[in-house]
Amino acid sequence: MQSSQGQGDLHETVGAYALGILDDAEATAFEAHLATCEWCGQQLDELAGMEPMLAALADLPAAQGTPAIGESLAARPSPQLADRLVVEVAQTRVRAKRTRRMFFGLAASLIIGGPIVAIAATGGGDEATNQPLAQSSSPAKDAFTQMTEKVEATDASTKVTATVGIESKAWGTHSVLELKNVKGPEKCSLIAVGKNGERETATTWAVPKWGYGIKNATTEQAKSPLYVHGGVAMNPEDIDHFEVMTFAGKKLVEVDV
Repeated sequence: MQSSQGQGDLHETVGAYALGILDDAEATAFEAHLATCEWCGQQLDELAGMEPMLAALADLPAAQGTPAIGESLAARPSPQLADRLVVEVAQTRVRAKRTRRMFFGLAASLIIGGPIVAIAATGGGDEATNQPLAQSSSPAKDAFTQMTEKVEATDASTKVTATVGIESKAWGTHSVLELKNVKGPEKCSLIAVGKNGERETATTWAVPKWGYGIKNATTEQAKSPLYVHGGVAMNPEDIDHFEVMTFAGKKLVEVDV
């Protein structure tokens, strides 16, 4: 399979790989390419959380309470943040049910301006999107750097460190998570817990097997922290703390606000 694919084809495969829709031969070919391609590594970091997000939200009825991924955590995206995404996912699945490239296009559009995070990336036309992204920068990292209100904690047991940047918005709270010393494979959620006990999922992502923010890692990809946008309907003053939870229900770290 690898011999029939050019470098351009393999670059385009990163979206399908992140979503887990490649067969074994295709996945093996892409992983061999990934080991030497910095651009694909950056793209994979950006797309890592799309598969659980789409799976959880695409099957979530807009007006009913059918259980979804992460329901055991008693935390689901608020209706205000999820409704638009549900509609987008449903419409795109109808148009592109068997088309991998259009499915990848949905994931990419969510990263750039997804309603679940309620923000838009700055700049970038066709010429900009065709340029390889620098490994040291991302829209989420840039936003995190500019935030003035941040809270941080390290769990004594798991040794996972989380720093959450917080911004008040008209619709609620925009957050950017910096996560370090977390190993995979794992699927996680950032959950905002209100002072009244209410829980809202800000965002979800997947941790690859090499992890994020591993101090003594042998690759830059594993050494780099994870930066991911999130958003909840609660106002900042109503949030008591944030939790980083696995989908299995394990708390990796709690950050007081």
